[in-house]
Amino acid sequence: MPASNLFNIDGRVAVVTGASSGLGQRAATILARSGAKVVGVARRGDALEDWANGIGDNAAVVAGDVANLDMVDDLARQLAAPFGAPDIIVHAAGLNPRLPAEDLTPDVWSATLAVNLSAPFFLSQAFVPAMKKSGWGRIVNFASLQSFRAFPNGLPYGASKGGVAQMTRAMAEAWSSSGIMVNAIAPGFFETELTASVFADPERAARNAAQTCIGRNGEAEDLDGPLLFLCSDASRYVTGQILMLDGGFTAK
Repeated sequence: MPASNLFNIDGRVAVVTGASSGLGQRAATILARSGAKVVGVARRGDALEDWANGIGDNAAVVAGDVANLDMVDDLARQLAAPFGAPDIIVHAAGLNPRLPAEDLTPDVWSATLAVNLSAPFFLSQAFVPAMKKSGWGRIVNFASLQSFRAFPNGLPYGASKGGVAQMTRAMAEAWSSSGIMVNAIAPGFFETELTASVFADPERAARNAAQTCIGRNGEAEDLDGPLLFLCSDASRYVTGQILMLDGGFTAK
């Protein structure tokens, strides 16, 4: 295959969760701009519609709660309706309650794990049969710095993201022999709704930037290349891996 075709995703169908904002929306945008037909899903239908209107014919949206595991099959049918079953799934939806361990409740714990850990597995599971039939698929989970490090007030989030790292390896073991590559991106500090409290404190944001090897926090476009790599034939022999998109934060 010519090198120029390695990152080609023209005509692929992608589903991106958490597409209403932040890195999820960035992922949905770069995939659509690169030629994929993208279905964005999130709970906020108005924000999704605004995004799709800015993209055009390559975009469709479904307002839904990926954490409602009783409705996974119904949600999967809705997501496949606009363009067909997806070749690519990007699980960017996330929940981080940022509470002290003493203040956590079973409801908060369960909600966090449902969004961050359970939803990526069960939604992927719903689409795996179609991927197996075509012999090609790409699943990209979102891990985190907290997959490997403990941060203050991050117990359920860290537990869920540690699970995502191992789930990624286990999903690869289960499905990659059928042509389905499963990997994860682990972002460092990017300014999104999920990290608003971090960037609201300039000194804290500066400390995080200084911790990286590059000397700055992440910018939205830093996601583009790694995502296209993991969603295309460029990653045909890469599976079960967690790509740290952190400017070298975890290298120091």
